[in-house]
Amino acid sequence: MSHEFELTHDIDIAATPEQVWDAIATGPGIDSWFMGRNEVEPRVGGRGSLTMPGFTAESTVTAWEPPHRFAYRGTPDESGAFMAFEYLVEGRDGGSTALRLVHSGIMTGDWEEQYDALRQGNPLYLRTLEQYLLHFPGRTAVPVTAFGPQQSDQEQTWAGLVAAVGLTGPVSEGDKVQFTIDGQDVSGVVDVVLEPGFLGVRTDDALLRFVGAGMIFTGHHVFADIDQEAAQRTWSEWLAAVYA
Repeated sequence: MSHEFELTHDIDIAATPEQVWDAIATGPGIDSWFMGRNEVEPRVGGRGSLTMPGFTAESTVTAWEPPHRFAYRGTPDESGAFMAFEYLVEGRDGGSTALRLVHSGIMTGDWEEQYDALRQGNPLYLRTLEQYLLHFPGRTAVPVTAFGPQQSDQEQTWAGLVAAVGLTGPVSEGDKVQFTIDGQDVSGVVDVVLEPGFLGVRTDDALLRFVGAGMIFTGHHVFADIDQEAAQRTWSEWLAAVYA
């Protein structure tokens, strides 16, 4: 059974419309706060793509009005399911920007669970966009996506992650984070959290994003010159050790 859906999310961002546009409508900009490696052909009818390890989603640009409106629609899969995104950008006094995201499309299968994940997840990614433009303006990130082993218990998955990054008890924004990966110390602060499915940690040179419950993965954004494939292997090994 298929189900049409539409979700609308609003956020005010301390950045100019032009800065927001560069973040939402260019490949390097999207790499710095959303998922995977992205490409955007800057015109109506242009092709877009989002690539994660073992997976690529294609899309078509349906609106291109810089810096005010950008929209694209994903290619439907065999079941007819697809997702479409529309961003509406409006400048505010003082150099800030009001951004509206309209996320729509058709879901199939267990659409209730998918819908709930999007309803909660979209605002969290917009918060990451806000953090990017606030703390790393003008910089672009290397996206680091790594998948951990499948988990059966959400609460245990969350507890394992919290312990692995040096936190205890209920997690709140502003909590200090300290842990080690591949012999390197990592320190930062929790900047976005939704228990038990999303943890964001900001460091001096990265936005670390831990996502998921049954299948946990990283969607990190590293603002440094790193080897993407090597970093993804390192984080995959870290996740495997955490959930061994």
